Amino acid sequence: MKAAPMLRLMCCVLALLVFSPVALAQQESYPEHPDAVKKPGVPEGKIEGPFEYVCKNRQTFPGTTRQYWIYVPAQYDKSKPACVLVCQDGLGLANNWKLPAVMDNLIHEKAMPVTIGIFITPGVVPAPKAATPDGKAEARYNRSFEYDGMGDRYARFLINEILPKVGDSYALSSDPNDRAIAGSSSGAIAAFTVAWERPDAFRRVLSGIGTYVGLRGGDAYPVLVRKTEPKPIRVFLQDGENDNDLYAGSWWLANQEMLRSLEWAGYDVKHAWGKGGHNGKHMASISADALRWLWRDYPKPIEPGVGKHHRIDILVPGQTWELVGEGYKFTEGGAVNDKGEVFFTDIPNNRIHKIGVDGQVSVFAEQTGSANGLEFGPDGKLYACQNALRQIGRFDESGKVESFVQDVSSNDIVVLQNGTGYFTDPASKKVWRFDQNGQKQSVDDGIERPNGIALSPDQTLLHVSDSLGRFVWSFQIREDGKLLHKQQYGWLHTPDETTQSGADGMIADTEGRLYVTTKLGLQILDQPGRVHLILPSPNLGKKPANVVIGGPARDTVYLMCGDKVFRRKVNAKGLMTWETPITPPKPRL
Repeated sequence: MKAAPMLRLMCCVLALLVFSPVALAQQESYPEHPDAVKKPGVPEGKIEGPFEYVCKNRQTFPGTTRQYWIYVPAQYDKSKPACVLVCQDGLGLANNWKLPAVMDNLIHEKAMPVTIGIFITPGVVPAPKAATPDGKAEARYNRSFEYDGMGDRYARFLINEILPKVGDSYALSSDPNDRAIAGSSSGAIAAFTVAWERPDAFRRVLSGIGTYVGLRGGDAYPVLVRKTEPKPIRVFLQDGENDNDLYAGSWWLANQEMLRSLEWAGYDVKHAWGKGGHNGKHMASISADALRWLWRDYPKPIEPGVGKHHRIDILVPGQTWELVGEGYKFTEGGAVNDKGEVFFTDIPNNRIHKIGVDGQVSVFAEQTGSANGLEFGPDGKLYACQNALRQIGRFDESGKVESFVQDVSSNDIVVLQNGTGYFTDPASKKVWRFDQNGQKQSVDDGIERPNGIALSPDQTLLHVSDSLGRFVWSFQIREDGKLLHKQQYGWLHTPDETTQSGADGMIADTEGRLYVTTKLGLQILDQPGRVHLILPSPNLGKKPANVVIGGPARDTVYLMCGDKVFRRKVNAKGLMTWETPITPPKPRL
């Protein structure tokens, strides 16, 4: 990399951290921590670098170049994989926080394990040499894009590119409990995002003057922390009451809101508040205490905490996702019979599988016409969307199928207690109704990609998810089966990289709560259409496609997710639409 772009980048970073108008107004003074200075008799680690890394991965930050330095403690033994501390903004921030000296002292004291430090700068796309007449074109600075951006892109960059690169020279532990990540300002939210997205890779977060504000969506974190099932992450937050108060929000208030949300959700979190501005002075004086706290009780694993009472309180303490079956190509469908047995499809393999009440998986039917959505009817038959045959078929107990609704494109289906039903047709942007004789009629069109479909417990409302939007549409069902009062009723959270929720299969429970499979995982909505709880996908990198609540007691969620199927007990009862409609409790508004 040329010196000029890197120098300019670091000047910008220093300006953010030190020379903001608020910071200049501060007369801050903090005592030097005894663990932040070199001590007699303490072995001194070495700093290697700078090394240059040019990214060629089109899925992360193509065209960027950046520098990184490696801190190697004197106690490093290549035969024993070392723990890892990744620090954003390179050696400049590491020195500002006095991390090399702190790590020397804490490792010697055994207050933290033997740890390799990786101090890495954000990326820059160098300007073309002859882009302008004067040859002084501007580089593209990726700091905000990489650090402030939500989603897992930066996490994938570190995990799949930087750690293996450093791992070529040093033995690094792959245990997430052995990995910490740190940063200041935008680097702080980047550190949190890496652990939030990939707790399978990082579980200890050091956040100084974190930018949890509306630069690139980071202001959503306090809400997501409260709604998402707690993750195994430990977090140290530092900020000062004179931190930035700008167009994107108040850093000081945002950090306090993060603290309250993390505490409410049951996370292992500690904070240090001061009166300082947007700079590293306060953290420099406490970085030793912060790291000591992050690594306390090591090597005991960091576990998820238990949050406060949710209004939708369906999680059972101690219950997590359990693998039911794997090795499929793509699992979908989802239906439950009167015994509590669960049926699901493996579309590419052209099969329907059955999960018995004993948990054993067997093949129910072969050559199923690429069966997708499934649902049982009041006749005890299994209705299936058979797209390869352009029909909805229904299977008897033996697996024999008959054609029921012909010449249709379909995705998901519901069958009412009276034997009529509805199915979605994403290709035509339609919702169809069928009667007891298999005669069909279009009852709605215009949803961009109608996908999942579910009934309210009293069978007066029909809900349809839109894969290409963020809403679940709601209709009232007329006595003649036609649909009225169409609304964008259920509001879903979406990933950072798209406005599309990816909403797929959907069910309701006996209290009228909706369970929607999305790109962010399983989102659970109350009757008024608000997401209360998000359960991340148990199959890393795979979006759940469908969901049912089954089992003998109808209290187990089954999740069809990529090549696997999972289950977990919940405090809820599955709704069987082929049974007599029931009146759900009145919701809290």
